[in-house]
Amino acid sequence: MTQAKFRPLKFGVTRVEVRDGQSGTHYLKAEQALQDFPDRMTDRLRHWAEQAPERTMFARRVKQADGSLGDWRHISYQEAWTTARNIAQGLIDRGLNAERPVAILSENSLEHAMLALGCMLAGVPFVPTSPPYSLISVDYDKLKHVLKTVTPALVFAQDERYAKAITATMGDDIEVVMASGSVPGRTTTSFAQLCAVPATDAVDRAIAATGPDTIVKFLFTSGSTKLPKAVINTNRMCCANQQQMTQSMPVLAEKPLVLVDWLPWNHTFGGNHNFGMVMFHGGTLYIDDGKPTPALMHETLRNLREIAPTVYFNVPTGFEAIANAMKTDDGLRNTLLSRVKMFFYAGAALAQPIWDSLYESQEREIGERIVMGTGLGMTESGPFGLFVTNPNVRAGDLGVPTPGLELKLVDTDGKTEVRYRGPNITPGYWRAPNETAEAFDEEGFFKTGDAVKWIDETDVHLGLKFDGRIAEDFKLATGTFVSVGPLRGKIIAAGAPYIQDAVLTGINLKEVGAMVFTTPRVRELAGLPESTPLADVLAAPAVLAKFQEVVNELSAHSTGSANRIARMCLLSEPPTIDKGEITDKGSINQRSVLHHRADTVAALHEDRLHYILKPQV
Repeated sequence: MTQAKFRPLKFGVTRVEVRDGQSGTHYLKAEQALQDFPDRMTDRLRHWAEQAPERTMFARRVKQADGSLGDWRHISYQEAWTTARNIAQGLIDRGLNAERPVAILSENSLEHAMLALGCMLAGVPFVPTSPPYSLISVDYDKLKHVLKTVTPALVFAQDERYAKAITATMGDDIEVVMASGSVPGRTTTSFAQLCAVPATDAVDRAIAATGPDTIVKFLFTSGSTKLPKAVINTNRMCCANQQQMTQSMPVLAEKPLVLVDWLPWNHTFGGNHNFGMVMFHGGTLYIDDGKPTPALMHETLRNLREIAPTVYFNVPTGFEAIANAMKTDDGLRNTLLSRVKMFFYAGAALAQPIWDSLYESQEREIGERIVMGTGLGMTESGPFGLFVTNPNVRAGDLGVPTPGLELKLVDTDGKTEVRYRGPNITPGYWRAPNETAEAFDEEGFFKTGDAVKWIDETDVHLGLKFDGRIAEDFKLATGTFVSVGPLRGKIIAAGAPYIQDAVLTGINLKEVGAMVFTTPRVRELAGLPESTPLADVLAAPAVLAKFQEVVNELSAHSTGSANRIARMCLLSEPPTIDKGEITDKGSINQRSVLHHRADTVAALHEDRLHYILKPQV
């Protein structure tokens, strides 16, 4: 068999050290040491403002009066440095600090970016909140929880869309700054006013007073059945993690980075990993107002036809849409593949058929494949933790720890939990001492709850692969453990391209069930008009027949009750961010779905649903 040809990509870490601990415990780290890193992220902003002042740092399409998106507005490193210093002066004048920080109610925007940089210079933490907390939520419970936890003195909102949430949740003790629009019945400060205060020596003194332990931001976990926790992000965390990424992914430092990116800055993948990467390396971030949804994906594809990234990040749903589009879109293939050195996904498992489709389009267009990088991380680790070691990546591969991060592998209930210790790990959760104490073990390792196993037990240098979330796994009534992550992956692969994700049921019951979220492609199967409600599409004979085949195939390859899907139903109501069923990066929260759809779970196992698919083999 001929070896696939990949566009050259250097892998920075390929060798590890393993040592044994107490019975059932092992420690794993990179042979390579972590190199020096700056004391503060803003050191890099200053560096690039001096070295490449005219280079674009951020760009975003201008929103036209009719709501459409026009040409790009660019902000250079020099402009970013000057604007951020002015903002910092305004924050210093207001006496803001960690006890009274800045909260941000906004999608990714140029104003959001400048405010974040201004906060960093002033040493004032900022709190990017998930826009759905303000724009989709009905009761604003999560937004209220965020405000109660961090007690901001100033809240920035992008525009009048956030007015209702502000009125419902904020007292007069909070100053409201708006990029545009106003809040009825409330005095607000314009963002232009905040930027208009000339910087003084006070800004330089504030910068000098910041250091490794200075809190940069609070990032909230997605929260499942519990309310989100505020993860403390320090300069040390952010700077160490960027240096770790650079050593694991040398491509980041080879040429000026160009990113086309929609990933939300209230989430660690977009806000730390990608935003920080651009700042650290003097790159350019084109803010993509698209998203991997049927309504907005066209905007992402438009941007990728115009701007050629050097590395490209997305979640599995985004790559699925890109894979489908690339089959027929010559312009997309030509631009996207012209200089990209690496694709990278995170957030959930990428089904192998999507991977294969991407490879097929790449080989047809450029005669070689683009490496699909992946790894493992979380909000509490900066996020970057593990990265793959070679081009031949398969679904589920995680790779090896980045330099400076030590892993502790602990045998737990038949699985192996991975724990983290290193300079990129959070000191804890803000104003939550009990949760902080519970999150770390007796040796100071952060307990991730992620399960892993060796890619190849005979070669530890290949690293680890994902084995699900320990908290998601459950027992059947028989006492048999169901390993949720791998089984979900099998279901998605068996139903590709019609299954978006699946949630497994059967806790303390006799058999495993599956509730399936479908992709828009099921409409092609149904042969019904586009306007047909999804519930009717899922009840179409052709759709049910296809999923019957999936259930039969899964059953034929099962080896026992713990990995046999005994019943399946198709869900017409999509998962929602508001209920915590889906995280900001687009992955399914198993526990939250089970919690909010307990009636459906019960009906599935009690044969009370109209359509229940069971194996016929």
